[in-house]
Amino acid sequence: MSGETKTVIKGTSSKYVKLNVGGSLHYTTIGTLTKQDTMLRAMFSGRMEVLTDSEGWILIDRSGSHFGEILNFLRDGSVPLPETRKELLELLQEAKYFLVQDLVRIIEAAVKQMEAAVDPICKVPLITSGREEQHLITNTQKPVVKLICNRHNNKYSYTSNSDDNLLKNLELFDKLSLRFNRRVLFIKDVIGSNEICCWFFFGHGTKIAEVCCTSIVYGSDKKNTKVEFPEARIYEETLNVLLYENRDKGPDQELMQATRGYTVGVNGYQSDEEVDDKERRGRRK
Repeated sequence: MSGETKTVIKGTSSKYVKLNVGGSLHYTTIGTLTKQDTMLRAMFSGRMEVLTDSEGWILIDRSGSHFGEILNFLRDGSVPLPETRKELLELLQEAKYFLVQDLVRIIEAAVKQMEAAVDPICKVPLITSGREEQHLITNTQKPVVKLICNRHNNKYSYTSNSDDNLLKNLELFDKLSLRFNRRVLFIKDVIGSNEICCWFFFGHGTKIAEVCCTSIVYGSDKKNTKVEFPEARIYEETLNVLLYENRDKGPDQELMQATRGYTVGVNGYQSDEEVDDKERRGRRK
């Protein structure tokens, strides 16, 4: 480009220079640029020629997105590091290019720490109060599936298969959580309810279904608690709750009718059986 010349930069440490790094403009002193033993010290201590334009800007052909962080590190000996791995690696590349070795070591240690950290694929909140539950349900854009599992709440003996069925409910919850965690918020209540084993399904902050897995059965001399495992029903309700995914309003009527035979009524979604029963009662009146 016309007007560009090569020159040697000389001056005291307090002299200010203008830098154009890939279109990013910076204004700093020679003292900052030569503070550490880096490529910048070689460029601004008079040992190397640098390229300048007609307005006196020193041109450096590098990306300027992280050069400000390089300068701040030279000034203070420390700098806040980017939070994402991508930006961290970008800064590392620039630190290596300008031979800022102390910063290189700091970033490489941060990268190793970030790679060693485990980011769980699926996170399931454990709630202990109605307030926590309401906060989670009302502040998520996802449908919600909640499992209450509180074996210690029971005051009767369990039937023979109850422990196995309780475990099956827990295992199914874990499987569904792993499968649909990107689309559904799964939460678990382990101490905040009197229920023993019960599933709840929410869409747009409203409960749309419930599957209770416990009941009281009467033996010859005492009551017993029975835990069931209605696997097909739980799967069905989990798939149905996806109807509330990514919708500003409730699910459309045709889709609900096609999947569950639901009709939109004044009081919300009602099954066709409920509607027919109400119509029969109305005719008898």
